[in-house]
Amino acid sequence: MSVADDAGPIGDAEADRLFADLVDESALVLAVSGGADSTALLYLLARWRKRHKPSPKLHAVTIDHGLRPQSRSEASGVKRIAAQLGVVHRTMRWAGEKPLTGLQEKARAERYRLLLAAAHKAGARCVITAHTLDDQAETVLFRLARGSGLAGIGAMARVSHAGFHGPVMRGARGSPALVRPLLGVAKARLVATLHAAGIAHVEDPSNADPRFARVRWRKLAPVLAAEGLTAERLVQLARRVRRNEAAIEAVVTAAFDRLGWRPQAWTIAFDARGLRDVPAEIALRLIGRAASEVGDEGPVELGKLESLCESLADALDRSSPRFRQTLAGAMVSLQRDRLIVERAPPRRKRSRS
Repeated sequence: MSVADDAGPIGDAEADRLFADLVDESALVLAVSGGADSTALLYLLARWRKRHKPSPKLHAVTIDHGLRPQSRSEASGVKRIAAQLGVVHRTMRWAGEKPLTGLQEKARAERYRLLLAAAHKAGARCVITAHTLDDQAETVLFRLARGSGLAGIGAMARVSHAGFHGPVMRGARGSPALVRPLLGVAKARLVATLHAAGIAHVEDPSNADPRFARVRWRKLAPVLAAEGLTAERLVQLARRVRRNEAAIEAVVTAAFDRLGWRPQAWTIAFDARGLRDVPAEIALRLIGRAASEVGDEGPVELGKLESLCESLADALDRSSPRFRQTLAGAMVSLQRDRLIVERAPPRRKRSRS
C-alpha cells in the first residue's frame, strides 16, 4: 500500500533512532534481496555503522530462490553494492524441487530457514529485515480477509522471537530474533533514500503478479485510502490490537497459574468449574495454549479451537458432562471435575485393502 505524505529520504539522525537498540550487538545478519526496501536497509545500516564505534559487524545475505532466471545476477548486484559499502555478503540458494501450489508461503519459510542458518554461522543474535509500513498495512488486510483473530490482526511486531515464523522453526529455543527496524517507515521514503544516494535497485516482477494476494491488495490500496482506510490507519489498528492482545495474554497467564497444573509430562489439567466461570475468550486461550504446548501437529487453528470450545461449553451445561476431542495433536477430555489436555495417541495407519 502506498503512503504518499512524507516521501523524503531518511537522514542520519532518524537512522540513529531507528537502529538505536542494535548498537550493542556484535553481529547482524541483513536480509537483502536487491529490491528497494532491503537495499535501502543495507545502505542505511552501513552508514550508521560507520558513525558508531564500536558497532556490529554486518553480514548481508541474499536468498536466491531459483525461481527466476535473473535471480543469480541480482544476487551478484547485491554483492557489488555490499562491497562498495564495506559489508560482507553471502548468497544462499534454495535447492530442490519447488511446489506447484503455495509457492510464496513455501519460499518464505525456506528464506527464513536459510537466514536463521546464516545467523548461527555468523554468531548473530538478530536477523534484520526491511519490512515497511506498507508491508504492515497489507498484512493487516490479508489477515482480516482470512478471518484471523486478534493475534493475526496485530500483524508484525518490531521484534519477533522463538524462531521467527511457522512450523519450519517451531520450538527453536535460543534462536536469533527477527528485527524489523523500518516497520514504521513508508516504502516511498526508502526509494527516495536510494535516489538521493545514487544507488540502484531491482524490481521483482512477482510484485506485480495478480496471482498473489498481496499484489491484489496493493492494487486496491488507492480505493481503500479514498474511503479513509489508509496504510497509516491500518497500522494504527495493528498497534492498538497488539496492545489489547498483550493485556489479554497477561490475564490468560494469571488464569493459567490459578486454574491449571501439570500432573505429568505432556499433560495439563484445569479446574473444569473454574474454566466455566472465566470469560469465554480466556477459557478458549487457556485450552489453546495448553494444546499448543502438549500437541505435536503444529499451530492450533483458531476456527477448530473455537468449535472445540463451543462443544465443551455445551457438555459442561449437562448434568453428566462427557467430552473428548483432539486438537492439533492434543487430546482434550473431561474427567470428573477436571479438563485434561494431553498428548494424543498416534493416529492409526489405514491398512491397504
